Amino acid sequence: MAQAKNICTPLTDEVLSELKCGDMVNISGIIYTGRDAAHKIMVEMIDAGEQLPVDWDRQVIYYAGPTPAKPGRVIGSCGPTTSGRMDKYSPAMMEQGLKGMIGKGPRSAEVVEAMVKNKVVYFAAIGGAAALIADSVKECEVIAFDDLGPEAVRRLRVENYPCIVVIDAEGNNLYEQGVAKYRME
Repeated sequence: MAQAKNICTPLTDEVLSELKCGDMVNISGIIYTGRDAAHKIMVEMIDAGEQLPVDWDRQVIYYAGPTPAKPGRVIGSCGPTTSGRMDKYSPAMMEQGLKGMIGKGPRSAEVVEAMVKNKVVYFAAIGGAAALIADSVKECEVIAFDDLGPEAVRRLRVENYPCIVVIDAEGNNLYEQGVAKYRME
């Protein structure tokens, strides 16, 4: 098994160019959570010319809605949500400088096209993600849309959060490669 690459946020051009489809990574630094409702509000803010609650330049968003933390924990369960639900909002977020997305499931052709245009990487959370992210999160703070509960935007400081590069900044797509390989066999 290949050694995981250790990367830090915010994502640099150098890191983005080195990450390839299928690479295992451990992410450290700041990532943000956000789901459907938060994305919808942020895209409405973009359309209205309003300032966003996060400067998305070179940042990573994790498509998750954490549950309340149990005593002694920083965060509760925090497994990924299906990323395709954010597809109608993702291109606008990428235009704001977003460089990494973490979730599960394939992305639309329009999102992959926007990823290539904006040099963005899509990571998939690795099995048991709810437990792994909870162990990787060292700090958690709600920074926007508190009224959305679990869907509020949170700033997480993580250490060694394991992911896999599913779609790299060149548009190489592990989902498509897997389907092609299956069809050839």
